[in-house]
Order: sequence, then C-alpha cells, then structure tokens
Amino acid sequence: MSTATAGVLFVLSLLVALAAVHRTFGDYLYRVVAGTRHSRFERGVYRLVGVNPTAGQSWGVYARSVLAFSAVSILFLYGFLRLQNHLWLSLGFDPVVPHGAWNTAVSFVTNTNWQWYSGESTMGHLVQMAGLAVQNFVSAAVGIAVAVALVRGFARGRTGELGNFWVDLTRITLRVLLPISVVGALALMVGGVVQNLSAGGDVTTLTGGTQTITGGPVASQEVIKELGTNGGGFYNVNSAHPFENPTTWTNWLEVFLLLVIPFSLPRVFGRTVGQLRQGYAIVAVMGILAIAGIALTNAFELSGHGTVPQAVGAALEGKEVRFGVSNSATFAAATTLTSTGAVNSFHDSYTALGGMMPLVNMMLGEVAPGGVGAGLYGLLILAVTTVFVAGLMVGRTPEYIGKKIGAREIKLASLYFLVTPALVLIGAAAAVATGNNSTALNTGPHALSEVVYAFTSASNNNGSAFAGITVSTPWWNTALGLCMLLGRFLPIILVLALAGSLARQQPTPASEGTLPTHRPLFVGMVVGVTVILVALTFLPALALGPLAEGL
Repeated sequence: MSTATAGVLFVLSLLVALAAVHRTFGDYLYRVVAGTRHSRFERGVYRLVGVNPTAGQSWGVYARSVLAFSAVSILFLYGFLRLQNHLWLSLGFDPVVPHGAWNTAVSFVTNTNWQWYSGESTMGHLVQMAGLAVQNFVSAAVGIAVAVALVRGFARGRTGELGNFWVDLTRITLRVLLPISVVGALALMVGGVVQNLSAGGDVTTLTGGTQTITGGPVASQEVIKELGTNGGGFYNVNSAHPFENPTTWTNWLEVFLLLVIPFSLPRVFGRTVGQLRQGYAIVAVMGILAIAGIALTNAFELSGHGTVPQAVGAALEGKEVRFGVSNSATFAAATTLTSTGAVNSFHDSYTALGGMMPLVNMMLGEVAPGGVGAGLYGLLILAVTTVFVAGLMVGRTPEYIGKKIGAREIKLASLYFLVTPALVLIGAAAAVATGNNSTALNTGPHALSEVVYAFTSASNNNGSAFAGITVSTPWWNTALGLCMLLGRFLPIILVLALAGSLARQQPTPASEGTLPTHRPLFVGMVVGVTVILVALTFLPALALGPLAEGL
C-alpha cells in the first residue's frame, strides 16, 4: 500500500468515526448544558463558591464571571510557578522566572498551552498536575460555556439571561471533559502510553554532568491535551514522544479526540434553536474547510517540494518514521484547524507550502472545527457576517435564526474578526522593528514565517510553533503573553455582548424574503466569506513568508 493510499484511509476512517458519534455525543452535550437537574456533588460545588444555580445571568454578569474566574486562575498559577521550589514534589526545580511564569500562567488559562520551556526539566509533578492539568480542563470548559451562551442568545427571545456561567463550567468539566479523559487515558494506556510519576530514568549527559529526566502522569495529560485543550505536555515534543504517542493507532485516537467535541457542538446548536438542519449547515462548513486543509497539507508534504525532499524522495525531516509523512501532515492540519496545538512532527521542517498550511488553518480563525467552543462561536459569527453581506446584496434587513442582524450586531461581529489579525500583524511588526526577530534560527522568508507563526499561534490560542525561534526571552514571553490574553478575552467579551443583544430581541418569523441558512448555497457562502476575510487580511504576510520561500 502506498503512503498516499494509507493517508487517505487514515483520514476516511476519522471521518466515518466522527460522523458515527456526531448525533449521539452531540445529543449528550445538549442534555448536559440544557438540563435543569443538579447532582449532589455539583450542588456541593455551588455551595462552596456561593452560587445560586437557578439564577440566570445577563451577558455582562456572565462576562464578568468568566473574567473573574480567569483572573484568579492566572494569579493562582503564577504563584504556583514562582513558588514551586517550596512545594511538594517539586523535584528540586528552581522557581520559574517571572516573565516565564507570566507567560505560562496566561498560556494555560487562555487555553493556549504555549510552552517556551521543556516540561520535564522545568516543572515539578505537583505544578504539572494541580496547576497546568487543571487549567487544561477548566479553560476548555470556559470556551464551551461561552459558545453555549451564544447559542442561547439565538434561541431565546425578549430576555436578558444567557444561563449561569458557574453551572455551565461545573457541568461541562464534570460531565464531559473528566469522563472522556478517563476513558481516553485507559485507551491510550492499552495502546502503550505510559502512566506513572517516574516514567523513565533516561540519563542524558550534559556538559560534563548528568541530568536525570523523569516522566509524569503521561497518559492522562495526553488525553487532556488532545481534547482540544491545546498542546504542550510533559515532554515539550508532546505527541512526537514515544511515551505520549507510541503507535499509528494511538496517533489516530489522538486526532479523533481533538476533533470529536468541536465537531459535535453544532448538534447542540441545532437542537437548542429547534432546527437541526441549521446545525448540519454549520458542521458542513466545518467539514469542507477541514477536508480542504487536511488535503492541501498532505498534498504539499507528499509532493516533497524542495531540493532535499526531491533528492531523497520524501519530506521526512522533522517527522517520526512510525507515523510517516501523511499521518504527520494530517495531525498537523487537525491540530491547527482546532486550537489544540499539539504536534507529532516538527512544523518548522515542513516544506515551504506544507508549512504554510498550519499557518493558514490558524489564520482562518480555527473554525474548522476550531477549539472546543471557540470554533463554534467563531463560525456562528462568520454566519452572522455572511447573512449581513447577503442582506446588503438584496436590499433586505438580514436575519439569522429569526434574529435581525442590525448595526449593533454587525459591529460586534466585525470587531471580533479585527482582534486577532491586529494582534498578529502588530506583534510580528513589533518583533521585526525591535530586532527581536534575530532569535530566529533561519534567515529570509522562513525567518519571517517563524515570527508570524509565533504570533498567529499565540493570538489564536493555539500553542503550536514553528519552533525554529528562541522565545524564552523577557521580550518574547511578555509580548506573546499579551497576545494570548487579548486574543482570548476580547473576542469572548464581544461574543457575549452579541449573545445578549440577540437574546433581547423578539424572534422574527421567516418570510419569503428570508435567506435560507440551511441550504448548500448558504454553506458555500460562509466558506467563501471565511476564505476571503483571511485572504484580504493575511495575504501580504503569507506572500513575504511561505509563498516567497516556496517560489
């Protein structure tokens, strides 16, 4: 069997598996966020934090709850990192430097999990388990909660309430993320992933001395990482490490895990608004963009464009032989189409055009299917933008799911899509203008690609990297930390403001002039708007970076 054929079968099996669980798992997610009954343990959590689970919240209160929870999380994690040498199971590691602790705290609370360090030589077990791993759960739950709040905005009328953030956060964590992580961890352990607190005893000689590299709770952290909660991991090479991803079978499972929640959330949207076909339209847009991204990444890597790949017959640099070119390319596309950011190969070593595709996937806004929650609310705002453009073309007031898209709504949607490009382009320009791009290991167009990739990954809360650039300096840790912070919470505030505006409206019955938003025409329009927005915004940066290198 050829490499290309094996790669096609790998992708097709993923599509079949995702389609098989879409309805069942989507319905379960809907019951979790729409149910009114609380378990005894959940009621205990509400009493502990002083929350009335039956009280609804306006968009402003919901947003303040998100920001307050995240601010406390950042402060707690920052203190954890700075004081780790005084903590149990610190393994004798020094406290993390201030700029590094800031970057890491923001990174994990914003669901980015960007790592400027190597986990096995920087963090003790307690910080990894009680600090970083906890944020892997709750930061993902925050994204899903915000998406659910926006969906409620479409579904409700003449009300200011979007639900209760604390109830959503608790239920999603306890009923969705924790159970899947347990089942997934067991499956990965069967596949050969290690699960202990001293997984190794590897001894590496360094400049006349020795350093003992000890493992961590690898299996459970790997599942948490692959649930769309972003990259990183105990070993900085994460899914390329044989302890975390030993076989092609575990590689398939990890890709499935990072796609299953975001691809199932459109079912929640369809059921909540009472029109399943609307959910099918959204998942169709996700599927078209995802298949295109995966196919192009595979095509560019399998073609082996470049002098060395053509000479040896394959673009194998930076890839694990046990995965090969195609399965590595599929993982790279899936991890950047979502906001996972985990890697099983070295993106910096991809061919020029192959390396461009993970960058483009993130620039699309990570909506195909995107991060857990973030992909759905990003794509719904794209749908709102598409409806508005269509309304201008025919001279009618645009409507979507029975809600009018007026001046306030389109302003919020427009600001949402201006945030990330502004952060990426201003950040990259600042790095070049201040000379901080000199930490790149390459020169010319590839060096620019490394800089742009770093800011694109941080601003989109992805966490992957070209990695051919040193980002452990105070300037880089501070700048990327700011991009992660603003790239996460400014869009969330705008999404919740839009949800509040929609929830207050009186639903408008569909008429002859209403644009059908469940048909193939609308699906194609949303795909087109998504691609055009990216092309108009980022084409100059791509032309100076990967396109120039590829040509």
